[in-house]
Amino acid sequence: QLVSFRAVYPGAAMASAAMRFIRSETGPMTTHFWGPVANWGIVLSAAYDSYYKGPEIISLPMTGTMIVYSGLFMRFAWAVQPRNYLLLACHTFNVTAQSNQLRRALEYKLETEKNARAEIEALGKRAAAGGAAVATMIAVRNPLHAACMNSTGPARALAEWQAGPFYIHFWAPTFKWMLSVANLMDLNRPVEKVSLSQQASLTATGIIWSRYSMVINPVNYNLMIVNIALAASSGYHLSRKLMAEYGSGKSSK
Repeated sequence: QLVSFRAVYPGAAMASAAMRFIRSETGPMTTHFWGPVANWGIVLSAAYDSYYKGPEIISLPMTGTMIVYSGLFMRFAWAVQPRNYLLLACHTFNVTAQSNQLRRALEYKLETEKNARAEIEALGKRAAAGGAAVATMIAVRNPLHAACMNSTGPARALAEWQAGPFYIHFWAPTFKWMLSVANLMDLNRPVEKVSLSQQASLTATGIIWSRYSMVINPVNYNLMIVNIALAASSGYHLSRKLMAEYGSGKSSK
């Protein structure tokens, strides 16, 4: 009786599976793999900072933006073609990691700033208003989309555009602009309060995703432009931090 080669050599089956993954459309020979890998740097940065760094380096604007950004890109990872489970897992973990950082930052703010509670309550109200606006947009999306599809001309073309405002392919990249806005809000942030790991991972993400946006379906020019802006704004903070830590011969603490 002939025995299967794979049954005799179980390692052959594992090697075959590994080669199929390597050569797959989301394997390490493609940007569909390295784009999400770059995003994992953001998760690892949050984990690193939470363990090794104090809460004073946490930027509230950036951390809050990160939570919403990753929530949107969880949906984006599911909708994009090819579907990207590595990206989905990355942003699921990032929501958790950034939520922990937000908790640490708020606790630190309450302990060290006199008017922190009133400021946090105001931020909470703005977040609630934003959530209500998002819920309203979700509620009107389907009927508005159907109405546009039943029309002619530009309205119908807008409804059919896969990277248009009726789809996550528009809203996830559009909200990603807020990462650069958060960087601009921290433009004059003291360099000792800038996270080296976070800005390095954001810079890498911006560079790699500028390419990734051109190989996914649908091709997303909005995503490309926002990542170029992210690479530039994060690269600015990264250069500030590197110059402060190493430019004058100092060693990183």
